[in-house]
Amino acid sequence: MNSQITQPKQRQRAPSKRSLATRSRILDAAEQVFADRGFDGASIRDIAGLAGVQVGLVHHHGGGKEELFHQTVARRADELSALRLQDLEKRKSAGPMSLHDVVECFVGAYVRLARDGGPHWLAYARLVAHVSADPRWRKIAAECFDPTASRFIGEIAVMYPAADPARIATGFVYSVAAMLANLTSAWRINALNPDPDNAPGDLDTLVAFCAAGIAAVIDPAPVIDTAAPRDA
Repeated sequence: MNSQITQPKQRQRAPSKRSLATRSRILDAAEQVFADRGFDGASIRDIAGLAGVQVGLVHHHGGGKEELFHQTVARRADELSALRLQDLEKRKSAGPMSLHDVVECFVGAYVRLARDGGPHWLAYARLVAHVSADPRWRKIAAECFDPTASRFIGEIAVMYPAADPARIATGFVYSVAAMLANLTSAWRINALNPDPDNAPGDLDTLVAFCAAGIAAVIDPAPVIDTAAPRDA
């Protein structure tokens, strides 16, 4: 009886430092190009040129264009999520939270990264804005951002147990849009501000705006008609 001899599977080699550095350079370039031009305006050739590599290397490390876009978005999502959840747990351990506290934990983590973590975080904000604005990236959003967003929405729901969940989600998404605008559109604030020396675009202003907006959406005040009555 012939015994079947199975060969042990060849162990997969860990990527070399050179390979990891090349992949990082490609993702950095992809982040910049996708942020500047969007998915449709970007090309693999442009990304390869900015990274200083051959087009084949971009395909090797990133796959096709859509897969590369996915990898580029996912790369920083875990770090951002971890910081947000860390801030949230730290604040919860200090005692009862307000809506302002919850918003500050979510928004503040990103604003501080954009301020202190390097210019790539501003490019990433533009990239996230592209994802948020286009329904075809709903799977990327669901994977990279929705679990953390749902955690924060849940904290707000505990504070407002009678609130319509749809209203909480709406207010939260509006706040995310305000955060991204704060990170990517400071130049518009400066352009429209008649007093450039007085630009209240800081974190406290953003958090106050978002918290007030969420509260207004959750529990809208009755609309009062202030128009002067017409003569009969």
